[in-house]
Amino acid sequence: MTHMRNNPPMHDLRASKFLLFALILIQFLATQLVAQRSKSPWQTLTGAAPRVIARGGFSGLLPDSSIDAYSFATQTSVPDAILWCDVQLTKDRTGICFPHVNMMNASNIQNVYPKRKNSYLLDGVPTQDWFTIDFTSRDLRTVFLIREVLSRSDAFDGNAYTIPTVQDIATQLKPAAFWLNVQHDAFYTQHNLSMSSFLLSVSKTVTIDYLSSPEVNFFRNIGSRFGRKGPKFVFRFLEKDDVDVSTNQTYESLVGNLTFIKTFASGILVPKSYIWPVESQYLLPHTSFVQDAHKAGLEVYASGFANDFDIAYNYSSDPLAEYLSFMDNGNFSVDGVLSDFPLTASSAVDCFSHLGSNASTQVDFLVISKNGASGDYPGCTDLAYSKAIKDGADVIDCSLQLSSDGIPFCSSSIDLGESMNVVQSPFRNRSSTVPEIGPLPGIYSFSLAWSEIQTLKPAIENPYSRDYNLFRNPRERSSGKLVSLSDFLNLAKNSSSLAGVLIIVENASYLREKQGLDVVKAVLDTLTGAGYSNSTTTTKRVMIQSTNSSVLIDFKKQSRYETIYKVDETIRDILDSAIEDVKKFADTVVIKKKSIFPTSESFTTGQTKLVERLQKFQLAVYVELFRNEFISQPWDFFSDATVEINSHVTGALINGTITEFPLTAARYKRNRCVSRKDPPPYMSPVQPASLLIIVNPDSLPPAEAPNPVITDADVTEPPLPPVTARAPTTTPGAQSTGEKTPNGETRVALPLLLSAFATVLASLLLM
Repeated sequence: MTHMRNNPPMHDLRASKFLLFALILIQFLATQLVAQRSKSPWQTLTGAAPRVIARGGFSGLLPDSSIDAYSFATQTSVPDAILWCDVQLTKDRTGICFPHVNMMNASNIQNVYPKRKNSYLLDGVPTQDWFTIDFTSRDLRTVFLIREVLSRSDAFDGNAYTIPTVQDIATQLKPAAFWLNVQHDAFYTQHNLSMSSFLLSVSKTVTIDYLSSPEVNFFRNIGSRFGRKGPKFVFRFLEKDDVDVSTNQTYESLVGNLTFIKTFASGILVPKSYIWPVESQYLLPHTSFVQDAHKAGLEVYASGFANDFDIAYNYSSDPLAEYLSFMDNGNFSVDGVLSDFPLTASSAVDCFSHLGSNASTQVDFLVISKNGASGDYPGCTDLAYSKAIKDGADVIDCSLQLSSDGIPFCSSSIDLGESMNVVQSPFRNRSSTVPEIGPLPGIYSFSLAWSEIQTLKPAIENPYSRDYNLFRNPRERSSGKLVSLSDFLNLAKNSSSLAGVLIIVENASYLREKQGLDVVKAVLDTLTGAGYSNSTTTTKRVMIQSTNSSVLIDFKKQSRYETIYKVDETIRDILDSAIEDVKKFADTVVIKKKSIFPTSESFTTGQTKLVERLQKFQLAVYVELFRNEFISQPWDFFSDATVEINSHVTGALINGTITEFPLTAARYKRNRCVSRKDPPPYMSPVQPASLLIIVNPDSLPPAEAPNPVITDADVTEPPLPPVTARAPTTTPGAQSTGEKTPNGETRVALPLLLSAFATVLASLLLM
């Protein structure tokens, strides 16, 4: 210091040289970083692939923070996946991995210690619960982990998973990277427990790669106490209106001062809404948050990813699509994602990012729509078909119906009340009961002229709204219009990407015998009129599907179109003699998913040999119905529609998927992992019944009766009846009335009222 005071010019010169050197070094490093990023497809801060962070292990399936959850995450994720531990302190200062400081929601502690409930001020809110600070590590040895989210399986709650310590995870699993999250440092300090002391102590034997907290003062206190090889510090932002208890500032105010965050942290962890805001469960335009943070030199990690909740409608219930929007959108990429389902995040990073629209097909099977892209728009409408084509469907389908004047058109059901607003229309009094079709009254297509049907509005199907409160694209719930078969065929004919069309024909016998309508002739005439019978006009494949062999035999006699036999029930096998009969009238068989992977209580119980047997007889096998909603998949597929498709295509070797979400299946065909010699675990078909092995026997689902076997008698049918001449009738008017009462008022018959009520009820269930 004396030398510096006595020689100020020399000091100034050295200081200026040091400053110049520092600026050159910073510029050099920045240039290196830009060069590295320019060679990488990733728009992360460093140009490296985003990191996959397994929150509590594979907590979307197994109890959060259990040894099995952590182990399963390492087995099914990218090799460098990070294991996330929410660190809590016990009364005797032991650090445990447990999702919250209050323990009721993720453990059975209230059953073990029913009288030790307590009340504390937590983040400024009086909270009654069981708290880790009231129990020693010895006390917690008899407390077991259970599911935290009620929509997830409780089958693993009886597995007696004990609460692990930080050392347990580090020593038993030796993770590629370990992330400790400290959520309530100030709370522990108030109760004479020091999280900093624990972390410094444990870091002597455990490698901590990342350390996060939502409290600024936590980093101020611990920042200088780790050596050069200490963990990366990541400041965790909570919701914008929440307050950092250590500084009394809202997180929204801290967002505006990223340069301040950079003084003590190298990264930030934010709820995904900071990046892609959501309003009414629809995405708003993305913010510049990631770019701004990168400019400040901060890595950005996004939290809140789970396959089974909180997915914006824009993603069509597909969690993989959500990950890709944060990683591969052309504008930015987050540096990591915190997920309850690290398998899906891993496949997004390694298999599906940067594919591009021209990526080549890696696996060959047909993507067949179900009423178009009916998961996004009302089925069988122009919008549903256009989206199915845009999304990459190979084949679009038309569930064929006939109007009273014989016009063939596409509608998901012959009962218009199941897919349209006919109950709210002037035609609501045309309800009738047709035992040959179903036991309940309906308003059928053959009761309305095509001109009348065209005035109706379609309704999107919501198969899980009543039981699970899950809805599809409500903004478009009545969008689009039904199309005639002729318009459907012209739409397909004008598409350069489609391979063909599928026409589904049902109720042919009833329509011929009771309504005088020949659906077979209507289809053949329309196909001829649209140019599909002439190979020089179009090369599109034409497939006719039915559950009735008599219908397919009739088509075989009159045309050369491909025919598909649909097995309408869940089966476990089919006799050889029955397969030989099917081959006489069908080229392909459609079966249900459960006919391949039978399930019980949403767990697969095995795999049949049905696909193999049918293919042995040179019959292609298409499978339905694939949906994106997590509730539609057995637990074995990890609430991931892509995992389910992969298990059917590369596991069961099916020839085609019939899906309400063609984009998911079409994207799967192009993923780079499926063609590798040794596919990674997140792109390997699941082993049927494998989850049942780790379920406590007391939690196993009860054995169910085996599914039936198809015999010759199930396949053989009498030929279609001849078309019965239709007696001339007057079409009921829009305001059809019953008999007149003495005072001149209209009396509606009780059966008609009941029929209308049943139809209204069915319509409401669609909403």
